[in-house]
Amino acid sequence: MPLVSLIEMYKPANAQKYAIGQFNVNNLEFVQAALEAADEMKSPIILAASTSAIKYAGLDYLVNIVRTGSGKISAPVALHLDHGATIEDAEKCINGGFTSVMIDASHHPFEENIRITREVVKMAHPKNIAVEAELGRLGGIEDNVSVSEKDAILTDPKQAEQFVKESGCDALAVAVGTSHGAYKFKGEAKLAFDRIGDIKKRIGIPLVLHGASGVGQDLLEKAQKYGAKLPGAKGVPDEAYIKAISLGINKINIDTDLRLAWVGAVREVLANKPEEFDPRKVLGPAREAVKKVIIGKMKLFDSAGKA
Repeated sequence: MPLVSLIEMYKPANAQKYAIGQFNVNNLEFVQAALEAADEMKSPIILAASTSAIKYAGLDYLVNIVRTGSGKISAPVALHLDHGATIEDAEKCINGGFTSVMIDASHHPFEENIRITREVVKMAHPKNIAVEAELGRLGGIEDNVSVSEKDAILTDPKQAEQFVKESGCDALAVAVGTSHGAYKFKGEAKLAFDRIGDIKKRIGIPLVLHGASGVGQDLLEKAQKYGAKLPGAKGVPDEAYIKAISLGINKINIDTDLRLAWVGAVREVLANKPEEFDPRKVLGPAREAVKKVIIGKMKLFDSAGKA
């Protein structure tokens, strides 16, 4: 089917308390893996491109690959700008065929974050395009961090209420203890679940969990077996996803897990078949590995069967 606005995809997810997976894509194989998984699982799906992915692949290439693929399946597909840094980034994607954009002005002062987000909302909403914003700073909640430092990192529920009211955003990425990359926690994984629930009660709109890859042991072991060096990598455990979703998370961003699956599969082929130089035989298994991870997340997030 044609690409769907994330505004429309959020409605049943919010009402039925499940989460839609956002899966970052950089090339043809990632897009194919994601859309095949959505088709097989009958799950809504969000394909996301960061500004660096757009620079690497080209905006027109990505949009048209995703459009072509989504037209071949019946599951709803949204195309989302991940971490747009400027109003100009968002505008290019709004005009370029995306159905959702994130404007990340969280590094600006609170009032400036609201102003920038509101400007993007004004451009996006007339085209029925969703706008995601971010409030707070991603960072693990470690034992040696003081309460005041934790409060400075985590999203403030009262600020969130004001932010959503004044900016008009459709979804809010909240800082509740996760972080980007493969090294999310130094010790035990800790998320501020009480804060998720408080924010959801106050604002009601879909909440987004960034930096949310699980960094599964199986993915790590395979990648490391064939030469990857990722000592101490640790991500979000499955039970944390389930609890976060029950408290109001409706979108979960997955990128690192896909990269780990990809690099493990590529390294395995190159290690076991040094004579292989057909890119299809190197990238094909990697595509299947990425697809397997996405299917697992769809089941875990309870989006499978919701298309």
